[in-house]
Amino acid sequence: MRNPEVTKQTILKKSGILFNTQGYKATSISNITDATGLTKGAIYRHFTSKDALEIETLVHLSDVMNEKLRQRIKDQPTAGKKLRAVVKYFESYISDPPVVGGCPLLNAAVEADDAHPDLRKTANTILSGLRNSLISILEKGIFYKQLKKGIDKELYATLIIACLEGAIMMSKLRGNDDDIRRVIKHLEKQISDIEL
Repeated sequence: MRNPEVTKQTILKKSGILFNTQGYKATSISNITDATGLTKGAIYRHFTSKDALEIETLVHLSDVMNEKLRQRIKDQPTAGKKLRAVVKYFESYISDPPVVGGCPLLNAAVEADDAHPDLRKTANTILSGLRNSLISILEKGIFYKQLKKGIDKELYATLIIACLEGAIMMSKLRGNDDDIRRVIKHLEKQISDIEL
């Protein structure tokens, strides 16, 4: 007899690869049954609909990425080093991505238009979590006198995310790490400019 939690994780992992490489709309339940070796009934025992599977898969992929990112920043002693760890995490995104298919947030955001408001809402929640984490690092850096007082925390959080996500898109499209490396160099200078 199969373990339901193991089966659910298998579905999330396999559908995550499909959604993140083929797209949410282009991936059918039949594609997922082929990839998992499970029946449609088995898929629907764990997920009430394809939409629910898409949302849970996006959360799963984001959790995988966030855990890897947390591991990179947790032992960094200063806010500047934590911010650099975030930025450097994305450096090898094209040649060695943490999840197959690139950034799940970026991929979902591109596809989550008005036709899929729940996926869009989930992607926005994940984006807000990343943004709030960066703001928290900046706030602590100011509090512990590691970063300059009076910096616009929201601006820097937005700048970091927008630059990284845009560079990921450009590097992925061009098939090399040149653009992400340029952006990382720029962001590292921005971080140096706000350090005390």
